[in-house]
Amino acid sequence: MYRFYVQEDRIGADGIIIEGSDVNHIKNVLRLEPGDWVVACDGAGKDYVSRIQALEADRVILQVEKVQETGSELPVKITLFQGLPKKDKMEFVIQKAVELGVYEIVPVIMKRCVVRLDGEKKIRKKQERWQAIAEAAAKQCDRGIIPVVHAPVTMDQAFDIARGIEYNMIPYELQDGMEASREIVAEACHHKTLGIFIGPEGGLEQEEVSQAMDRQIHPLTLGKRILRTETAGMALLSILMFQLQD
Repeated sequence: MYRFYVQEDRIGADGIIIEGSDVNHIKNVLRLEPGDWVVACDGAGKDYVSRIQALEADRVILQVEKVQETGSELPVKITLFQGLPKKDKMEFVIQKAVELGVYEIVPVIMKRCVVRLDGEKKIRKKQERWQAIAEAAAKQCDRGIIPVVHAPVTMDQAFDIARGIEYNMIPYELQDGMEASREIVAEACHHKTLGIFIGPEGGLEQEEVSQAMDRQIHPLTLGKRILRTETAGMALLSILMFQLQD
């Protein structure tokens, strides 16, 4: 069934109202009709299995038939701290991270980042674009939430955010010890919140890793091969998803 995200105030005792761009999508792209089944999601992990009751000019009215937990969310809330990559790689990272179950994404300006976003307007426009990609990916893979993509932060600001997370990891290409890394991943799965720091193109500087370790952020290796920035996070998220999925 097609999935649509709705604001909490659009969910009533008698039904659900869909407004905005989804109305045109339902009527003119999907060509759904009264009686067709859809799923409305509140973005907080709850699904409303519904039938279309009416198609109006600027809204669609749904009749709720069943309410259920989405069931697609991981038991651990994972925050991805992604070093800003070049060109459109960030869009790819967001899309795939959402598919793999990430809870939120924090773009981070690290020392070896080439990209520089200057000006509030440019940053806001970029963030809006990233958030739209996260929402589209969440719809595609039946997520119960729409992961938030934050505005870019500095490394120090990222460390401050990580202080509120129970357990944090930082893959580093110069780190060794596969067995120790397996133990770090296993330990991470026992916490309710988890942070992952991924370096940009060119990797992390030793100073950044040392600063992370001083803050109890655990360095680990992902193997003998050096992974691209858009691959490293996906590799670790895939490992975690496999371990955590019921």
